[in-house]
Amino acid sequence: MHKGIVHSTETFGTLDGPGTRYVLFLKGCPLRCLYCHNPDTWTMEGGTEKDPGEVLEDVLRYKRFYLKGGLTISGGEPMLQHDFVKDLLALLRANDIHSALDTAGSVDISKSSDLIDSADMLLLDIKAPDPVLFEKITGGSIKNTLDTLDYCEKTGKRVWIRHVVIPGLTDDEENIRKLGELLKDYSCVEYVDLLPFHKLGEYKWQDLKIPYTLGDTKEPDPDHLEKYVSVLAEYGLKARYNH
Repeated sequence: MHKGIVHSTETFGTLDGPGTRYVLFLKGCPLRCLYCHNPDTWTMEGGTEKDPGEVLEDVLRYKRFYLKGGLTISGGEPMLQHDFVKDLLALLRANDIHSALDTAGSVDISKSSDLIDSADMLLLDIKAPDPVLFEKITGGSIKNTLDTLDYCEKTGKRVWIRHVVIPGLTDDEENIRKLGELLKDYSCVEYVDLLPFHKLGEYKWQDLKIPYTLGDTKEPDPDHLEKYVSVLAEYGLKARYNH
């Protein structure tokens, strides 16, 4: 089996898919999001090499906690480590463990479709619905993200959308309405999770000596998030936010 480069794990995740979950954070990401709280996942350096069997062995130690949950493979961008993730997903399925891919859909669909097919669901992070704003936030193109969403719709893959609300960038009704317009016709989308911007990872930027441009940005007003849930409901979308 192929080995992967692991950043870290969380054994009691409650915000990364349905139920209580084991969360595996992998190294490597092609995007450079302005608000990233794990910039230390961008490169493959400094990670721990593991094979899928080692990961499964650790998950099985806690399996009784995951009976209504499962394992979420996150990053970084987990689809960059294609062969390792494919092998791990096969092991999870063989052991009746629910799997979720937490992804920005930033890998070309020709290289990621088989991973989507193998996972039970996707947590798809849409950084911004507007292509120009998307590029401003991430340094990359929205195309692969939209191709990923289209593929999920075509194949009937279960999807939860994640969208970070950032004052000065995505924290306004116009942006949320654009998100609603983008998503309203996708039957594969079960929920839209609005995630409030935070600066818990700012110290990592400082440690890595990377300029952090959102140092003066405050967390969004909870009233805004509540309003945006109602706005998305106008488009027939079930939205919620992390209090």
